[in-house]
Amino acid sequence: MGEVSRGARALVICPDIRGIRYDLDAASRLAEAEGLALAIGIVVAESFILPVREVRPNLLFGAGQVENIRIACEQNEAELVVVDGALSPIQQRNLEEKLARKVIDRTGLILEIFGERAATAEGRLQVELAHLDYQQSRLVRSWTHLERQRGGFGFLGGPGETQIEADRRMIRQRMGRLRKELEQVRKTRGLHRERRERAPWPVIALVGYTNAGKSTLFNRLTGAGVMAEDLLFATLDPTMRAITLPGVEKAILSDTVGFISDLPTQLVAAFRATLEEVTAADIICHVRDISNPSSAAQKAQVLDVLRDLGVIEGEGEVSAIPIIEIWNKWDQLDADDAEELASLASADKSVVPLSALTGDGVEELLATLGDMLTRKAAYRTYEIPASDGRKIAWLYAHGEVVDDVAAEAAEKGPTRKISVRLNPKELGQFETLDW
Repeated sequence: MGEVSRGARALVICPDIRGIRYDLDAASRLAEAEGLALAIGIVVAESFILPVREVRPNLLFGAGQVENIRIACEQNEAELVVVDGALSPIQQRNLEEKLARKVIDRTGLILEIFGERAATAEGRLQVELAHLDYQQSRLVRSWTHLERQRGGFGFLGGPGETQIEADRRMIRQRMGRLRKELEQVRKTRGLHRERRERAPWPVIALVGYTNAGKSTLFNRLTGAGVMAEDLLFATLDPTMRAITLPGVEKAILSDTVGFISDLPTQLVAAFRATLEEVTAADIICHVRDISNPSSAAQKAQVLDVLRDLGVIEGEGEVSAIPIIEIWNKWDQLDADDAEELASLASADKSVVPLSALTGDGVEELLATLGDMLTRKAAYRTYEIPASDGRKIAWLYAHGEVVDDVAAEAAEKGPTRKISVRLNPKELGQFETLDW
């Protein structure tokens, strides 16, 4: 592990900065920060919320607050301070000097978790790319030889290249190589996706906030041995398995990385390919931890990510891909909450309450998925020459045409852009027929 070591005693601090609108309340953010620390084996010695009236550019906190943090570290024998927020390189360095302890911010902590959990080649490449992106702005505190220079003499040679510039150049070169490798992985991934799309098997993607129970549900439905623990980011890499549903001989179930509020920008970009599987799905199952008090705020975070991926359009929840909500961890609700939520779920056909842990409600989920796939199946958009009346007529006869727009392709001439829903069998027929 790069930044922190397992078993390290830590002070977890959640800054509550005045004037900033957070997605979760301070107590929920603190609990999440503790979860992130525990997920990587850190021992949380103490945790607290620290109100910040005015952000100090050099330390984030006021001088008195920094002194209180130092005293708390000594009292709790904490060797690490975790700040649940973004620290600038200067703030991080100054806090480490004042506290005489290692300081890590939210971005660094999540990168540590991702670095430990990534299992596939793609996952490891993505993590390393994100880590280098994060590191290059922090070379100011990562090296002790920054002022050494090498270069020529006199005016022509110039003062030479400082070591920090050389290090940054090396990081940029490594990042360039990683991006090329990732692009190759994405191309391979795209070929696999095209092959799946040609096969008459629908894809069901599980999405949800981290620790909502996606991997537990995935294991329940497929019998796969995917890591499923009560930890944030227990699984990072997308996993796919075949399942059988009522009326559907074969479907592909995909488990994706968990979402989280304020995901570091480096990771949003780096893990986009991991989430691209969602855009090729026929049904999205949004798994929610319905027992969590912050469940509504977590749902909003997931929908924001789906909106960024283009799955959901506009400010509402209108989706080109059918979405069903799975209200998981039903077994953890008390009787009153369960009764109230049950009445809400019964009034909404897109909601399935269940417990992935006990298996209650899983049969209802499978029946719902089977019904959806046989009733309203895959959503596809085809660009067809306007003169090809046979294909156009076939789509209208066998599918549910959602949109039909006239277009003009440079080489092909007039075309029709037809968006249509087809069940798995008809999708396979259309894409394999010898037109």
